[in-house]
Amino acid sequence: MNGQQDFDYQQEIESLRDRFKFDFIGLALIQAADQRFEHKWTYVSGNLSDRYKRIVLQSGKGVAGNVIKTGKPTLVEDVAQGFSADELFNYPIVVAEKLSSYGAIPLYKNNRVQGVLLVAYRENRRLTPQQFKEFKDAIGPRFGPYYNMEMVKL
Repeated sequence: MNGQQDFDYQQEIESLRDRFKFDFIGLALIQAADQRFEHKWTYVSGNLSDRYKRIVLQSGKGVAGNVIKTGKPTLVEDVAQGFSADELFNYPIVVAEKLSSYGAIPLYKNNRVQGVLLVAYRENRRLTPQQFKEFKDAIGPRFGPYYNMEMVKL
């Protein structure tokens, strides 16, 4: 599934987090068929706890699930205004990591979504559309074997 044996995802997300000053960044990859195509947060940086390891993502639900289902990026500038308290249980990574603003992009391989890259801030910081665009432009086609710039236009 990797496609590039020498690509270090953890190092890359650490670098992106430092460069853009994100509070949290996570990479969810679709697992192989022998693991029932489960989606999990595989690599993270800036996490508050290890609760992300217990989150099993479902297509169409939550941050990663919605991006996987639609194949389109998503940006939520203010979680408090975007979701009611009743809706937040569908977004366990947002609750577990206390995210206040986030953006997520699909990662493609062979024209299929194979993962999701989530970037976020906590507390009073907001991810703006301009910052999100700069982030997407900066990672470009070099993000492992997955990224396909033409497919993630916002």
